[in-house]
Amino acid sequence: MEYYNYIKSFHLIFVITWFAGLFYIPRLFVYQIEAFHKSSPDKEILGKQLKIMAKRLWFIITWPSAILATIFAIWLLILQPFWLQQPWMHVKLAFVLLLIIYHLKTHQYYKELQNDIVKKTSSFMRIWNEGATFILFAVVFLVVLKSAINWVWGVVGILILGVLIMLGFKVYKNIRERNPES
Repeated sequence: MEYYNYIKSFHLIFVITWFAGLFYIPRLFVYQIEAFHKSSPDKEILGKQLKIMAKRLWFIITWPSAILATIFAIWLLILQPFWLQQPWMHVKLAFVLLLIIYHLKTHQYYKELQNDIVKKTSSFMRIWNEGATFILFAVVFLVVLKSAINWVWGVVGILILGVLIMLGFKVYKNIRERNPES
């Protein structure tokens, strides 16, 4: 089983690139939504370029990374099935399921914006952008601490982080309203 660490390394690499895509795509959505509300020709020029960027990010980085991270994770669990008996792993897998749901919902937003269907505000997408961050915090704490009990403290920390991020959004929104160029 000397190749276990290689598989684990590939799993981590693809988890990192998956999260990189999930961190960046909502930012592109923010820009797409804001470009959609601009006047011509800015609307068309920016919209076209942002759609290309989103498509490349989504299908060249994010989706392949999600699939490969999942394949390597399953491979790791096949090699070390005892992890499935650990309570912290059950909680981690629940967060992974939440991450997959987040990914699929993000894909829905992607398809809407690619078709010029704007149902959400840029402010909503700024908040949506933090969803992957919360999941990442929870999973990292679970994996490092390997404790189903200590993850409760991690969730409390995540909630505090969420409150701080929301306060940050309010401050940022106030700054943008006072100075639209920022």
